[in-house]
Amino acid sequence: MRYGFLSEHFVRIAAKRLAAVEADPRRSNQHEFNGVEALRRVLGPEEFRNRPARFIWLGGENEGVTDTAPVSWYDSRRNQPHRAAEWRLYFKANAVMEMAAEGDLLVIGLRPDDEILFMVAPQGSTLENQIAWLFGLDGDLGGGFRFADYEGRNDRGLDFVANYVLEELGIEPAEPEADRLDRIVAAWGLAFPPSRDLSAAARKHAGAPDPREDADGALMGWIECEEALFRRLERRVVAERLREGFAAAGEADVDDFLAFSLSVQNRRKSRMGLSLENHVEAILGARGIRHERGARTEGNSRPDFLFPSAAAYHDSAFDPLLLSMLGVKSTLKDRWRQVLAEAARIDRKHLLTLEPGISVAQTDEMARNGLQLVVPAALHRTFTGRQAAWLMDFRGFLEVVADRQARAAARG
Repeated sequence: MRYGFLSEHFVRIAAKRLAAVEADPRRSNQHEFNGVEALRRVLGPEEFRNRPARFIWLGGENEGVTDTAPVSWYDSRRNQPHRAAEWRLYFKANAVMEMAAEGDLLVIGLRPDDEILFMVAPQGSTLENQIAWLFGLDGDLGGGFRFADYEGRNDRGLDFVANYVLEELGIEPAEPEADRLDRIVAAWGLAFPPSRDLSAAARKHAGAPDPREDADGALMGWIECEEALFRRLERRVVAERLREGFAAAGEADVDDFLAFSLSVQNRRKSRMGLSLENHVEAILGARGIRHERGARTEGNSRPDFLFPSAAAYHDSAFDPLLLSMLGVKSTLKDRWRQVLAEAARIDRKHLLTLEPGISVAQTDEMARNGLQLVVPAALHRTFTGRQAAWLMDFRGFLEVVADRQARAAARG
């Protein structure tokens, strides 16, 4: 699907790792950066004072913080014509920069509407990897600003992965093929269909590869189409609710508005997980792989997918080396550890995710705990070379399960 270009969201950026003097208030309270060439290329040759800017802290699950603060771009030697210019970027104290630490990634971006956006991600975090990948910040960043622009030949097309990262920044990505999608979702009016129905519609209209030939391509194609369908329908539903307004007894009903806003966010989060499970189930069926979805193992544990069946799992005579389980989480954050407690008979567990650029620290910990991460092939480019060599794509997982089931069948 066509998602537009990065230049539609960012024109130029400057990125660096924060030095102690810039991040630690105990070392300095200067609240400014030297106006080096990279910053001058982002902010331009004209001074400005107290211009509102947005600051975002990308700390992890439920830890994102957004604040606004005025910034000033000025020549500190403006009144000293006999001396060379010395540019400074000054920012007022704010919640985001107070959370920043030495070594964190800082990206200062100029958006097409001239908004200045400060983005801070902790060093070594998944969100740092995702931000660096989005802006093409390959290699090690040092304490000096690195410049990048996205106009003309330096622009890059956006895809499902890039849009995922943009949303982490609070930026709504462009909606592709809006007219075609509107014709599809019109049949549902202003009501969300059951999750399985929405997933089935995506598989019908996605134009994705045959899952028997390209499981990874089919999975990503279906997910992208369903996400686009959902967003078009959501836009219609939200627009109608806004037209109705939020009022009670002639006054604005703030509680009603907040409840509606929360319901929109919760629906987005819960739907993606179900969507991924629906499409995995469709691929398993197309490839004739025996499985049960949500079968009970021990206590209240219910792996998303158990292979070949719950009956085999609970049969003590069935070789545990021929059993498999797959956890399915569209995003991980720190929730991947939940999978470790599921299906005690299976030593090596598998977990499928759509989250790009997971940190090295997390993938190393997964490997130490016997958890194999499964990521669609198209997302492997967002990981380091060492991580990519360890990752399993969806096709590889299916081949492992199919081989185990073939060996179990041969044993009778």
